Amino acid sequence: MAFVATRDSERAKAFYRDTLGLRLVSDDSFAVVFDANGTMLRVTKVKEFEPMKFTVLGWEVPDIVAAVKELVKAGVRFERYGSFMKQDKLGIWDAPGGGRIAWFKDPDGNTLSLAQI
Repeated sequence: MAFVATRDSERAKAFYRDTLGLRLVSDDSFAVVFDANGTMLRVTKVKEFEPMKFTVLGWEVPDIVAAVKELVKAGVRFERYGSFMKQDKLGIWDAPGGGRIAWFKDPDGNTLSLAQI
């Protein structure tokens, strides 16, 4: 089970369901719940919070280039970290250990990632 917070559950529901393609399981007064490929994702409804400055949720994908391009088509903007990290034109960083990672934010500013390991 994974948790992430939202101040606007309708906007979060649209993003996780329509943009990311997760299956909506339920929506009650506490959380919007999704099936994230067998992992329950509870998008908890809160009045106030400050997004963390690090990745809070991520997905491993078999082809990061294809996954990033698909999300870009859906309107997702991938983060750029300037000279701190050398990222390609899609925003994908080649980690020293061989993995490839790209970061994006949900509507509440939570940092999410895709990784091809």
